[in-house]
Amino acid sequence: MKSVCVYCGSRHGGRTTYAEAARKTGEMLARKGWRLVYGAGDVGLMGEVARATQAAGGQTFGVIPEHLFQREVGKRDLTAFVVTETMHERKKVMFMNSDAIVVLPGGGGSLDEFFEVLTWRQLGLHAKPILVLNTEGYWDPLIAMIDRIVDEGFADPSLRDFVQIAPDVTALAEALSGALDQ
Repeated sequence: MKSVCVYCGSRHGGRTTYAEAARKTGEMLARKGWRLVYGAGDVGLMGEVARATQAAGGQTFGVIPEHLFQREVGKRDLTAFVVTETMHERKKVMFMNSDAIVVLPGGGGSLDEFFEVLTWRQLGLHAKPILVLNTEGYWDPLIAMIDRIVDEGFADPSLRDFVQIAPDVTALAEALSGALDQ
């Protein structure tokens, strides 16, 4: 079984389309037979994607550090549930148990997770696909920043190739299918 790590917000954000995209992502993962790997929270977009995956009959693997268990309302009814001591351990366990990375709208934590796996990819530490679901252009500033980093000479142009942008869940499903079926 292939596993897809989803990074996303522990809040819903300011648009209902973010939660809708999270639910559609969870349903799509279950429909494709891919296991969801995520931060084990039952709040915000994390909760939306997990509940949708479960409702559609999919497998879920959640990882949460002890200090966030109450804040993110650790979701215990998952297929697999791991509690770590630190955020670093959480990110490592999530990464090691996934075949692809998907980034939905989110905040600082989602950016931290994204840039860590992007940096690891740039350094040649992995070749896992990294996909960004750009719901209603949410990540346009991030994409522009990556372009600026390259244009200003702080990264090789290949950095752009390490990230695939999907405007909607249909495009995300197609890109993931292409990446995971290789």
